[in-house]
Amino acid sequence: MSPADSADAPIYADLVEERGDVPTEVREAAEEALREAERVLDFSTLEVSAA
Repeated sequence: MSPADSADAPIYADLVEERGDVPTEVREAAEEALREAERVLDFSTLEVSAA
């Protein structure tokens, strides 16, 4: 949240200060989970065998 936003939403700014920026933390955790899933589920290195 930028300083200008804090002036517009003082209650939110107080909550962020008190509890942390939960939406940002959730977004970062979700992005990390997606990166991990992409890494684990990367099948591009598998060889295709002829049947």
